[in-house]
Formats: sequence, structure tokens, C-alpha cells
Amino acid sequence: MTTTFFLIRHAAHDNVGAYLAGRMAGVCLGDTGRAQALRLASHMAPKPLAAICCSPRERTLETAKPIAIACSPDKITICQELDEIDFGAWSGKTFEELNQDADWRVWNSRRQQARTPGGETMLDVQQRVTSLMQQLRKRYQNQSVALVSHADVIKAAVCKVLGLPLGDCFRFDIDPASITTVVSGDWGSKLIRLNEAA
Repeated sequence: MTTTFFLIRHAAHDNVGAYLAGRMAGVCLGDTGRAQALRLASHMAPKPLAAICCSPRERTLETAKPIAIACSPDKITICQELDEIDFGAWSGKTFEELNQDADWRVWNSRRQQARTPGGETMLDVQQRVTSLMQQLRKRYQNQSVALVSHADVIKAAVCKVLGLPLGDCFRFDIDPASITTVVSGDWGSKLIRLNEAA
């Protein structure tokens, strides 16, 4: 028995790629992101979903709601395990500012060991998201589940599935409003599609 996971990165917020949103409150989808979310919903509509689980951030909820309307699961379940990395004091800073911070450079060069100012490592992130997937696999056998989350959280899950060191997360992209499909069973997990555009 298997469970299919659709790992969905939230759609674009205003100035995506310009600054590190992290866990800041009030980061919502822009016009482009709202259009992306509707395209995602249309793309997902033919896929019967047993559940939609979502990070607590506004931008993930705004992405998940049109999918829930299109796919008709009972509700959206908020899961802390899908939350963005806790970037602490880095949240809200531009990438230009961050690139001048030695600790930021260490974080990006030693993803397997380094901690953010919020105290989280990529291994912590990987453990929380894959633990959630294991729980959901037992609950939703032979069904499909959408997980609406963030780029680095999805990258951490993909690295686990592929047996890649977490430092290899820079070798592939997870774009806004993309879908990455993983199938999990008693035999393990396999990647079906990576960074698929809706």
C-alpha cells in the first residue's frame, strides 16, 4: 500500500526572491501569486485528495484554499511540521544584507551542520517533515495528500527520499507554486516528479 504526496511550494508573495520572509507575519500572496494559486487549483482538481496539510504561514494558506475548493477535502489541516525554517533575526532582511553576514554564508555552505539564529538546522527541518509524512502514510494508505509548504522544507524532504546530503539541496530548484510528487510505501519512498509547474 502506498501514499502519494504532492509537495507544493506556496505561490509567489510580493518581492519573492528579494528578501527572506521566514516566519514573518503578514507575508501574503501578490497578484502573480494569486493567479498561480488558481492555476494550481485547476491543475490539482482531477486528483482526488484525501487531505490537505499546510504550513501556518499566510502565503501557504492562501495557496491551499483554492486547492481545497477544487479538490473538496473536508478541511485544511495546519501542521507545524510544514512551517518555514525558523530564521530568527535573519527574517525580513534582503539577500544583499544577508550575503554580508558571515553566519549566513556558513549556513549556506554547511547546511548539514549550521544553525539559523532561530536555532534550527536543515536536519531538524528534514526530521520534522519526514516524520509527518510517515504519520500521514499510515493514515492515508492508497490515497493522495497535498502538503503545502516552503522551498527549503520541500528540499529537505527530497534529499531524504533521494539519499542526498542536505548540502546538495542547491543542486535542484523548488519554484513558487511548483508541485513535487513523492510516493511512499513499506518499501521506502521514490520521487516521481520534481518542481513541476502547474
